[in-house]
Order: sequence, then structure tokens, then C-alpha cells
Amino acid sequence: MIIRVVNEDRQQGTQAGATTGRRGLLAAVALAPVLAGAGAGATAARAEPSGGVRAGGRGVTDPVPTTIEDWKGVAEALGRRGDMRRGVIYHTAFPRGDLHVVCHGITITPALALSSHVAFVRYTDGSTLLMGDLVVAEDELQQVSSALHAHGIAQTAIHKHLLAQEPDVWWTHIHAHGHDPVALARGLRAALGRTGTPPAEPPTSPPPVDLDTAGIDAALGVKGFEEDGIYKCLFIRRETIIDDHRALPPGMGSTSGFIFRPLGGGRAAVHGDFAMVAGEVQAVLTTLRRGGISLATLHSHHLMEEPRLFFVHVWAVDDAVSIARALRPAVTATNVTPSG
Repeated sequence: MIIRVVNEDRQQGTQAGATTGRRGLLAAVALAPVLAGAGAGATAARAEPSGGVRAGGRGVTDPVPTTIEDWKGVAEALGRRGDMRRGVIYHTAFPRGDLHVVCHGITITPALALSSHVAFVRYTDGSTLLMGDLVVAEDELQQVSSALHAHGIAQTAIHKHLLAQEPDVWWTHIHAHGHDPVALARGLRAALGRTGTPPAEPPTSPPPVDLDTAGIDAALGVKGFEEDGIYKCLFIRRETIIDDHRALPPGMGSTSGFIFRPLGGGRAAVHGDFAMVAGEVQAVLTTLRRGGISLATLHSHHLMEEPRLFFVHVWAVDDAVSIARALRPAVTATNVTPSG
């Protein structure tokens, strides 16, 4: 794993004095976010505790706590109300209930794999970061891309999350930064307007999830939760992830998540993804295949994050607890902690 090599290089550089050249630059860049240091030339501090947001180094901007009232203008611009997560992330979902997608004979519900998600975070310098991913039909993709570009919203990935889907659906990950969160929200709304995303609907009370959720929790080592008729289990990276000199809140853009959709008789369709650093990728892929889990896509979601993250989307249809047991060794192979 690259982190071990970098640690050795940095220790040698510290004893010898200032490190120069490409090797020293790589060491500074790779080590800083893992040890909660920051910025060019900053000295690394110590490993980040699980769940903490503490950049601690020069040149890194930290997120600040906000309340849902702080995002009223964004909610108005988006045309729907979001929710607060971990006290710093303002999150809004845009379920694609207008799409009818089938994967290997399984109807894909919005809660399973057809919901766009966006998050806003405010920083100590008064700026706002927008990050998320949009679900778009193939005939929507180019117009959505053009609308995003016209409003200064970057695309950081374009790919599929599912296997053998009919019709074809794409996911585009987005990223923007500025001092006017409402303007960012208006740009996002313009892009969503190029899709068939339906208006927000009143909340409903779906029936209880017909799965052995206690068995899933025990198998995965996490306490999951029910949401819109599915059961979701989440893990977050232990490191503080630095994105272009901004510390991301725990879990933002670095979550491993698994969604169980009940099929009856204890069976489930499971869709999810792993957030991994480079040194973890092959162990995760081989462990998943050994457990009978299907691999969909391997890719990155970001452009400027440190440490570099990779994601693999997975798919399985079987007894829900058996799937959870097959996922557990791959989860253990990554540096994550259960999300509270």
C-alpha cells in the first residue's frame, strides 16, 4: 500500500532535512490527509480519530456546523426541503420515480438505486461546497451535462452503477464551490430540469422491511436502518478526506453503503458500493468474487481528493443474511467504521 512507502520516505526525509524532488512531493501529498496534516509543505500531525473533522494543518479549510434554517434559500431554489446529516451536511434527494428500470429481472426502485443525491457544506471561509450524483437516462445525459457546465458545476465522473439494465441509466457525479449557495442550487435545478425528475411528493409510511434485519446487522457488524421500504447499512472512511484544500465531513464522498430491497422469503436484491484507497482495491474485489458478489463498475468519484479514493459498485440477489456475510470480509479489508 502506498501509505506505508510514503511513511518510510517521510521519516527519512525528516532526518535528512527538507526533501526535494518528485519523491518528496509525492510523500507530502499522500501523507497529509491520512495523518490529518494539510496544504503544501505542511507537517503531518497524527492519525485522525474515527468520525472527527480536524484538518489541523496549514492551507486546509474546515467545515462548520449549520442548521436546516441556514439552507432555506437553497431549499427554495431546489424546490424541495432537505435534511441535516452529522450537523454539517445539508442533503437533498431527488428520487427518479419516473423511471422504470429492470436489472436481471429485478425492478429497480428509486430507494434501491435510482435516486439523485446532493449535499451542501459551509466552510470557515464562508464558502460552500456542493457535491453529489445525478441519475440520468441516456437520452438526458448530454443536455444535463451542458446545463451543468453552463452553471459552473463540474462533472467528476460519468458511469453506470448497475449490470444489464434496461433501459440504460447513467450516473454523473458533480462538484462545485462558491460563496453563493443559492446560485449553486439554481444551477443544479437547471440541470435537473433537463431530466424527468418528478416534483417532491408528500412523505409516506412504507410497510416494515420484510427481512431479518438483526441478522444483517450481526453479519455486517453495523446497525442499519429502514428507509422508503429498503434496509440500508453504511460505513465511513476513518481518514479525513481533503478535497482541494477543504476537509470533507466524515462520510461525505467517502461512504461504503449497502441497500437491501426485500424480495420475499428472506431474499433481497442488494446494490451498494465500497470506498477504497488504492492499496485496498484488489483485496476487496477478490474477496467479493470469492463470496459470489457481482462487480459492476470500478471507478473514482472525485478529481482532487487526498488520499485518492476508488469505488466499486456491487450487485447480489440471494438470502439477505448470506449476502451480508459475504460482504463482511470485504468491508473488513477497508479502513472504515460503522456510520452512526
